[in-house]
Amino acid sequence: MSEMFKAWLITKTTDGSKAEITDFPENELMIGDVDVRVFASTINYKDGLALTGQAPVIRRFPLVPGIDFSGEVSRSGHPKFSPGDIVVATGQGLGETHHGGLAQKARVSGDWLVPVLGGLTAQQSMAIGTAGFTAMLCVMALEDAGITPDLGNIVVSGAAGGVGSVAICLLAKLGYRVVASTGREEERSFLTSLGAADIVSREEFSGDVRSLAKSRWAGAIDVVGSNTLANLLSQMNYGGAVAACGLAQGIDLPGSVAPFILRGVRLLGIDSVMCPAPRRHQAWKRLACDLDLDMLEALTSHISFGEALKVGQKILKGEVRGRVVVDIDE
Repeated sequence: MSEMFKAWLITKTTDGSKAEITDFPENELMIGDVDVRVFASTINYKDGLALTGQAPVIRRFPLVPGIDFSGEVSRSGHPKFSPGDIVVATGQGLGETHHGGLAQKARVSGDWLVPVLGGLTAQQSMAIGTAGFTAMLCVMALEDAGITPDLGNIVVSGAAGGVGSVAICLLAKLGYRVVASTGREEERSFLTSLGAADIVSREEFSGDVRSLAKSRWAGAIDVVGSNTLANLLSQMNYGGAVAACGLAQGIDLPGSVAPFILRGVRLLGIDSVMCPAPRRHQAWKRLACDLDLDMLEALTSHISFGEALKVGQKILKGEVRGRVVVDIDE
């Protein structure tokens, strides 16, 4: 008889999908050469969509949600990992096409895993999680584009969310002057505590888009898309760059080519799901040394396994700040 463990499971229903905690049989885990005892996962925006069924994130049913996890290797057929290793996994179809991290156990390809570095714990790795990993990829993209601290302000949209809050911490520590864009005025003190030098309302970027607006920013990290991204592009300084990694406002881009051909602005697409292994490992090495762990703790909250659906609903309403770690055995 197969060993059972606790897992959130999303099943298809006649009117959508349903998420509930179940006893899941180990022999129904998918193919993979590494088994992991999961210590922690997180609730990201995509997890909220999957748990609530508000968007077609899940592409096969039934499926264990959770787009990231961290834990201890319990079995390995992969040359780079041994039992007892602490590892982290993000993206690669977890929680979309492959059973994800909201469970006590996971089985994945060892090629998807990254060793936890710099003395980080599994919980700290998930406080970073997909959001922090994505934020680091954005920062690295701006660096690669030659956007240095002396060039001017960097604006971060969706600043109180997971990607935005970690991005502020990283940029501030690296010497950039960060301007945080948010629709939550009550988060002003939280954002300044993370390193934001100034706060602007998201309404400044959500209105009608001009082909070219007044130059304001040397660089930007955008998690919103749609009008916000188009407005940011129109406001970039000559040679500026925007790292785009989200679509909370929409998937459309109602702008013009003017910023690209008249100001040499660059739009840098950031994909954290299928990010190649060398870049993935580079980002996690940077996170281990460039992220202030006291700041990370300040922007992180912890919830029990059973609270995942409730918090998934809240994150879609914009009611969650920073990072949310799910302690699997709680």
